[in-house]
Amino acid sequence: MRQYAAPAASLLAVTAAVLAVHYGLQQHSPAAAPAVTQTVPARPRVKRTAAFTRVYVVQRGDSFSVIAAKTHTSVARLERLNPAVSPTALRVGQRLKVK
Repeated sequence: MRQYAAPAASLLAVTAAVLAVHYGLQQHSPAAAPAVTQTVPARPRVKRTAAFTRVYVVQRGDSFSVIAAKTHTSVARLERLNPAVSPTALRVGQRLKVK
């Protein structure tokens, strides 16, 4: 039993030292300052389906002008690329060509 006393005592001393250093570092860290989080705006849902064709999936509240702004194109181009789509009757989940 005595053969384990010295290693156990040194292990206890090292553990106490580590805890003391850890506690001391916590006291000096700027814990009062809250973490700053930044919200990144969601990217529009634009999928690449072919080499140069991009498709946008219509979301609630979208119109041709909103979609044009999100995808950096013009309303006229959206109308040209989607002749069968009525700009006043968009449906959520509908797929539109944007480029």
